[in-house]
Amino acid sequence: MDNNFEHIPQEMFEFVQTNANLHDTKFKTKARGYFADAFIRFKKNKSSVVAAVIIIFLIFFAIVAPIISPYDIKQKDKIFINYPPFVEEIANAHIGIMDGGVVYDSQNENQMLLFKAIEQETGRNPVLQVLDTIEKETLKRGQVIKVKSYKVRVNRFYTLGMKYMTLSYEEFARIQEFQNETGIQVIFPYVEPKDIAGISDNPNIWYKVTDSKGVPALDKDGNLVPAYSKSTSKAGAEYNSLRIEGDDGSYIYSIAKSGAVQCRIDYYDYYKYINGHAPMYIFGTNSIGQDLFCAIGIGARFSLVFAILVSAINLTIGAIYGAIQGYYGGAVDLVMDRIADILYEVPFMVVATLFQLHLAAKVGVVPSFLFAFVLTGWIGMAALTRKQFYRFKGQEYVLAAKTLGARDSRIMFKHIFPNALGTIITSCVLVIPGVISSETTLTYLGIVNLSEFAGTSIGTLMAQGQAAMTTSPHAMFFPALFVSLLLITFNLFGNGLRDAFNPSTRGVED
Repeated sequence: MDNNFEHIPQEMFEFVQTNANLHDTKFKTKARGYFADAFIRFKKNKSSVVAAVIIIFLIFFAIVAPIISPYDIKQKDKIFINYPPFVEEIANAHIGIMDGGVVYDSQNENQMLLFKAIEQETGRNPVLQVLDTIEKETLKRGQVIKVKSYKVRVNRFYTLGMKYMTLSYEEFARIQEFQNETGIQVIFPYVEPKDIAGISDNPNIWYKVTDSKGVPALDKDGNLVPAYSKSTSKAGAEYNSLRIEGDDGSYIYSIAKSGAVQCRIDYYDYYKYINGHAPMYIFGTNSIGQDLFCAIGIGARFSLVFAILVSAINLTIGAIYGAIQGYYGGAVDLVMDRIADILYEVPFMVVATLFQLHLAAKVGVVPSFLFAFVLTGWIGMAALTRKQFYRFKGQEYVLAAKTLGARDSRIMFKHIFPNALGTIITSCVLVIPGVISSETTLTYLGIVNLSEFAGTSIGTLMAQGQAAMTTSPHAMFFPALFVSLLLITFNLFGNGLRDAFNPSTRGVED
């Protein structure tokens, strides 16, 4: 074989350095660790970064919302049920949001006059906007007459107006003290049914009417004519507080009723008397009068804590079980794998239902619910850990550790497990949305009731909102939006972690 180097002259060869020791060149930058490299790769996945930001926001919301809400989960208003979002300061700005607005179709002239009457008495205009006016011709008593109907957007909190309430004499006196201190009139003159054509179920009719349908009897100028009671044998407690404009002291403000007094109350201002502030429902209320803003935060807290706890328990059990399978293999792996297969075939829904029916009475709702998730939830984590151990147990560093006499437990959890940790953590994160989804489904269906323990849950709120979707869509929208964002972002975040921790793609992207 020819050697081309034998024809090169000797004088062309020289030492590069003859007066210094040679050393490896020191790195100018710090060495990048596994997790630092994974974090850099994760940041390049824009959708996962956005998902991580949203998850942080949702967790922050779950922590802060119940704290900053003026209500707690036990407060349930019996009147403001399925009411839309409302904040008085924002409503007064007339920007079209959080103003308690709902759309009413086919409102006739009498109903529009009723809205006007509520405004005249309370000082709050229920009509936010007249969206459409429809004029129809109809035949009445042989004559063709024109009938108008209106499509209006109203503030539902203001349309409530007055309520008949029975109060003790002491409570009646306390409200008068509140009125004198604040200048807010809560109690209004009483109206007897005999003065308004026998109508006894509409406390907002304080004016004279022509019939029991509530058609106003207007004066010659087209104004409403007051029908406030001035004297009656049923007159209730003494009234020495604010009086409405035009009252010369003759109007009565309550009637006696079985050791108490019945009166007409402006419920909006009565709410201020009871709670110390005006109604403030950022997300509105649900079917039992809870503040949705607070309720969603409480439900989210439980869902997140429960899902993380389930994920951690399944990680612990699955990692130990899968590590033993993967490391020892053979007959041990075969037997343990068959046990896992049997448990895997048990339907989760059946397990959860049976545990709630029989086990919950003995150990509690939440422990039995947790046990249902853990019974089979660790199997997927065990299978993943087993696969990773099969992958790494034949590596040189494992053989070296065995040669040096390392115990099996040390090799498993000090040498092999850390190398599989990235993939396992990713799978652990992806378990969280699955647990939240299952928990929401079970509480939505009513199989599990967490209200006594957690106060409420997202699934319970969605079930409550479903019954009123046509009239109060917000009751379903906000809980559904929260859980949707939570599930989507956790999946995107988990996918980003999976790509970042995948060793086969390390260093491929610049």
